[in-house]
Amino acid sequence: MHNEIPHIINGKRVTSSGRKLPVYNPALGEISGESSVADKKLVDEAVAAAKKAFAAWSQTTPPYRAKILARYKQVLDKEINNLGKIVTAEHGKTFIEATGSVQRGIDVLDFVTGLPAHLHGMYTPNVATGIDVYSMRQPLGVCAGITPFNFPAMIALWMFPMAIACGNTFILKPSEKNPSCAVRLVELAHEAGVPEGVVNLINGDKETVDAILTHPDIKAVSFVGSTPVAEYVYKTGIANNKRAQAFGGAKNHAIIMPDADIKQAAEAITLAAYGSCGERCMAISVAVAVGDEVADKIVPLIKERLGRFKVGPGMEENVELGPLVSQQHLDKVLSYVDTGKNEGATVVLDNSREKPSHAQNGYFMGACLFDHVTPDMKIYQEEIFGPVLCVVRVPDFETALEMINKNRFGNGTAIFTRDGYTARKFAELVQAGMVGVNVPVPVPVPYHSFGGWKDSIFADTQMYGEEAIRFYTKLKTVTERWPAKN
Repeated sequence: MHNEIPHIINGKRVTSSGRKLPVYNPALGEISGESSVADKKLVDEAVAAAKKAFAAWSQTTPPYRAKILARYKQVLDKEINNLGKIVTAEHGKTFIEATGSVQRGIDVLDFVTGLPAHLHGMYTPNVATGIDVYSMRQPLGVCAGITPFNFPAMIALWMFPMAIACGNTFILKPSEKNPSCAVRLVELAHEAGVPEGVVNLINGDKETVDAILTHPDIKAVSFVGSTPVAEYVYKTGIANNKRAQAFGGAKNHAIIMPDADIKQAAEAITLAAYGSCGERCMAISVAVAVGDEVADKIVPLIKERLGRFKVGPGMEENVELGPLVSQQHLDKVLSYVDTGKNEGATVVLDNSREKPSHAQNGYFMGACLFDHVTPDMKIYQEEIFGPVLCVVRVPDFETALEMINKNRFGNGTAIFTRDGYTARKFAELVQAGMVGVNVPVPVPVPYHSFGGWKDSIFADTQMYGEEAIRFYTKLKTVTERWPAKN
């Protein structure tokens, strides 16, 4: 009998008798719990609770909502280590990575608590004699968020605090692979004073997602995951008259120019490629060396750094590569390693079958590094989502830029250079939503917004920051005349 991970509806833990989904500890390769799939009936209950709560919550003042969310931030600050342990137990991230990801979620609350200053409209007096026009932003209603397995705390915190700060209520559907942290986040929100029904949580898989996407009382859906599923969520959502934003996969490139600080670039790219075992949509998965001389310098430096990586359970000290999230995902990543060999890429380092001696049943793999990768190879074209870095050699900056712009993904990218003109040209012309200059993982700070281009996003708005306010509110414009009294 495994521990059952509950749904949370109207502030209460709820268990259901539906299909059960196993939840694993990836470091041990063992089932640690189970969650039940929320069917249409349970989704209806959650939406009904959120719809009822919306009537009162939407009428509270923005400063009141901000004060509650400020208390929530204080609660999260105190609980960050416990939340990190939950993430490590169910996802596999090292504890340092896990707490760091929780912190990146908490950081968004700094913007959220100042949201009243951003929920403003425009006012234009005397557009005609005695007539004034003003606009206001108002909440949509019940919103939903579907979060991925790779950042079970961070992405959830990027979604529902923004939504409820704008006056909406929310249904959170975490990944079925690691839902426990999301459950705790919702419970802590209630402890901080968020009223019952304002944030609800339901567990499940595609059955639950489809019930969300087709429910007539859900007004907006935000999603993060793979590109095929993102496209499905977006198209299904808008087909059911919802506002939708769906963030998909990536193939992020980092250009290394001949004038770059090669040692600094090697360290930065190594951490960007292999951090979180490569299971992040902002990982650098392609290093583009401009010239063979650059490649011949940086590849040995990356290899040497990888040779010092320790593979093991995420709670152990000095571990840099924890397990992948599941056996299925491990098998998929390993198949890409075999494909790269068969395609003719040069194997610089292959520790892909490495497992710690004391955790042989865990879903571990060591780092893999390929050189002489070409754009026609599958390992270049597809998102691997694991600890695998591809090095592509090009003759010049123009070829590097053209290659990135031809890639179907456009989430993040970076360039390493000392030349301001080249960096500025790259930032202006590259076809990607987030750009780093000597910064390998350019995830924007909370008061900017997160989102890619091309097949990395299906949406007109990005996540958190000002863009999220536009997503979670609708504009109303009033034109008024006040006749003089007789």
